[in-house]
Amino acid sequence: MKASVAIQVLPAAESSDEAIRIVDEVIAYIRSTGLNYYVGPFETAIEGDDYDLLMDIAKECQHIAIRAGAPRISAYIKVVYEPEGEVLTIEKKVSKHHTP
Repeated sequence: MKASVAIQVLPAAESSDEAIRIVDEVIAYIRSTGLNYYVGPFETAIEGDDYDLLMDIAKECQHIAIRAGAPRISAYIKVVYEPEGEVLTIEKKVSKHHTP
């Protein structure tokens, strides 16, 4: 993997249930990209070799939330990019913490 992006989309919403519904639509979009991703309690990490694609996905996540009904959103994005090497994968970062 050349790049990893973590995105947290916080929609303005009338209720917690509405915020969860909007975030679920964002996560469904991320799932539809076919890239490897990991949903955590605060953010979703996505990884791949195409940096530009990952940036486009991060941007589209914000549009998805607005189209889902959020009047405004706050988005927090973290990026690790190593064009000539490899970044740590989601698997290497978290798998040891999720074994039975």
